[in-house]
Amino acid sequence: MAAKVNVIVFLSVLAFAFAASQTVPIVIWHGMGDSCCNPLSMGSIKKLLEREVKGVYVRSLEIGDGIVEDTENGFLMNANDQISLVCSKLKNDSKLAAGYNSIGFSQGGQFLRAVAQRCPSPPMLNLISVGGQHQGVYGFPKCPGDNATLCNIVRQLLNYGAYVSFVQDHLVQAEYWQDPLNLEEYRKYSVFLADINQEQTVKPSYKENLLKLKNLVLIKFLQDTMVQPRESEWFGFYAPGQTKDILPMNQTKIWTEDRLGLQTLNSSGRLHFLSSDTDHLQFTETWFIENVVNKFLK
Repeated sequence: MAAKVNVIVFLSVLAFAFAASQTVPIVIWHGMGDSCCNPLSMGSIKKLLEREVKGVYVRSLEIGDGIVEDTENGFLMNANDQISLVCSKLKNDSKLAAGYNSIGFSQGGQFLRAVAQRCPSPPMLNLISVGGQHQGVYGFPKCPGDNATLCNIVRQLLNYGAYVSFVQDHLVQAEYWQDPLNLEEYRKYSVFLADINQEQTVKPSYKENLLKLKNLVLIKFLQDTMVQPRESEWFGFYAPGQTKDILPMNQTKIWTEDRLGLQTLNSSGRLHFLSSDTDHLQFTETWFIENVVNKFLK
C-alpha cells in the first residue's frame, strides 16, 4: 500500500513539474515616465502575473543601469537603439528560448510590436498592447508621475521641430509623433514609427514576422486624456490634413493595403480589441485578470 502511495505522489510531483515547465514566460515593457521595477506600477504587475500564472518567469525590461537611467531612457534614448538592446537581451535569455508572451504598456506597446517585427527569435507568441500608440500621437497633454523637468524638455523640443534630425535622433516621443497636417515630412523624416508602420521602404519581413503571432491584443482606454488621439491605441488616427475627424483602423492605409497583416490576423481570429472605460493605464486587478491574464496568458 505504501509503495502505491509513493508512486501516486511521485506521479503527482512529475505532473506538476511538467506543467510548470510548460508555462510560457512573460516579458513586460513599461511606458513613458515609468521604470521596470516601480513597486506601484511594473513591480505590482510582475507580482500579479507571478501570482496568477503559477510558476511563470516574468522579465520586466530595464533599459539602462538602474531605475533612474531606465526612466530617463524612456524619454531620451533613441527608440531604435532601445529595440536593438531589447532584442539582444531577449536572445541571450535562455529562459525565453522556446518563446514568450509580451505585454507592452503605453509606448512599450509599440516598442514590443517593433520587437516582434524585427526580431523573430526567440519567438513572441502573444502580444498584448495596453494603451500603445500604434499610429503615434499628435499631442502631449499630460505627463505621468514626477517627471515635470523631462516633460518640459519634451514639449520644448517638439515645439522646436519634431522632425528636425537632432530631435528625431534623441527624443523618444518625437519618434512616434505623427503630424496629420504635414504627412510628407513625417513619412520622410520619422526614424521609428513610419518605419515600423511600413510608410517608407516596405520590408516584407515586418509583415511576415507579425503574422507569426498567435494573438495581437489591442487595449484602448475610452477616457484617455494622455494619448491624442486615443484611437491610435486601436490603429486609428486623424484623417489626413486635419485634426478633428478620426479614421478608424479599417479605413487607414495600414489596413486597406494590409501593410502589417492586420487583415489576415483579424480574419483568422487572432486580432482582438479590448477597451476599458477609464483614463490612460487605469484598470483594476479584476479587469486585468479577467480580460488579459485568463484569456491570453494561461
